[in-house]
Amino acid sequence: MAIGEIGLGITLLSLAIWIYLLCFHGQFWRCNQHLDAQATDVNNLPSVCAVIPARNEAQVLPVSLRSLLTQDYPGSLILILVDDNSTDGTARVAHSVGKGLGIPIIDTPKTSKQNTPPDNDPQLHILSGKPLPPGWTGKLWAIQQGTEYAQTLTPNPHYFLLTDADIEHEPQNLRKLVAKAQQNDLDLVSLMVRLRCESFWEKLLIPAFVFFFQKLYPFPWVNNPSKSTAAAAGGCILITREALNRIGGIQIVKNALIDDCTLAQAVKLGRSSLEITEEYHNTKGHIWLGLSDSTRSLRPYPSLTTIWEMVARTAFTQLNYSPWLLLGTLLGMSLIYIVPPVGTVLGVLTGNGLIAIASVPPAWVIASFSTWLLMTVAYLPTIRFYRCSPLLAFCLPAIAFLYTLMTLDSALRHWQGRGGNWKGRIYSG
Repeated sequence: MAIGEIGLGITLLSLAIWIYLLCFHGQFWRCNQHLDAQATDVNNLPSVCAVIPARNEAQVLPVSLRSLLTQDYPGSLILILVDDNSTDGTARVAHSVGKGLGIPIIDTPKTSKQNTPPDNDPQLHILSGKPLPPGWTGKLWAIQQGTEYAQTLTPNPHYFLLTDADIEHEPQNLRKLVAKAQQNDLDLVSLMVRLRCESFWEKLLIPAFVFFFQKLYPFPWVNNPSKSTAAAAGGCILITREALNRIGGIQIVKNALIDDCTLAQAVKLGRSSLEITEEYHNTKGHIWLGLSDSTRSLRPYPSLTTIWEMVARTAFTQLNYSPWLLLGTLLGMSLIYIVPPVGTVLGVLTGNGLIAIASVPPAWVIASFSTWLLMTVAYLPTIRFYRCSPLLAFCLPAIAFLYTLMTLDSALRHWQGRGGNWKGRIYSG
């Protein structure tokens, strides 16, 4: 069989995949799942407890913590910041932020039931994290301590807001989350917050990160109760206390490869992929996941190295450390993203006599370029959402190639025993 015929066949397969992705894969690429900015009225304003795991976050807390303490939420709001053995004065900075706003601050948890003031002013509780036990990641262990402590308060919170310490919440974010949960009878509401997209490398790579996540977990399918697809974004999750207790608490995801999505799966499907507790109740729940344009991450990724480290730290973990899943990922990424531009470039070069190989059939060039155009069209809504140049949509193949290299590097690091390093802790599979 001639090279041109083989190339045409592979390209047609890539084209078929992109037709499926655009037409039959949950319309993931449209970026149309957002909180309704107008739907902020709620009949009852339930109590909310925000749990914030913080390890060496002193630099961002003056902005992120302040954004939570100044939320436009008339209901009861308590913040529990769990200082996860920080070395940069995280607790001291949290104190300073709360004091500057005149917020009541409670430092030391007590074993007896805690009575909160009857008014709706927010409170800030600062907990000193206990040493990390085996089998837990630092973030999840901090959340576990925060949610356990929250349930010693009187009254118990109706909702938990699980949020990262580097998230700046727009003033009405909590009101919108609660309204969405109440109006649609949801057990879990999550936002993929707007990631920082300022430097060249952030503009090149960050929108694609969001695009790939939506392709893996189409948000319309996540939000459809009849679909089994479940996902959440760990930076901002609102979950009812009842749902969290029903699934067995944070401990059910302590060993999960992707803890936020596993948590969403447990809530939506009424079961967990992790057989950890015998007391697990098989009750299905309703979840929702969407994008936010105004609540944003403060975490900077100013260089290729910082983004590379972020991806390589966990990419192979998400493949369950499987060489076969890694091989499938490398082949799949090449077929979907690399084949179309390669076919297009080969066609142009041979057509102009710049390289001397077997003639490339016109059908191969047409199929390759058409496929490239389809992926560009699919990527454009994400590019627009992040207010980047439309020309970057044509760069998706090169971007995908970089992400493929990051995934391969993640596997190499694991096999070399280097594992994942995050804020001074080494996590290995």
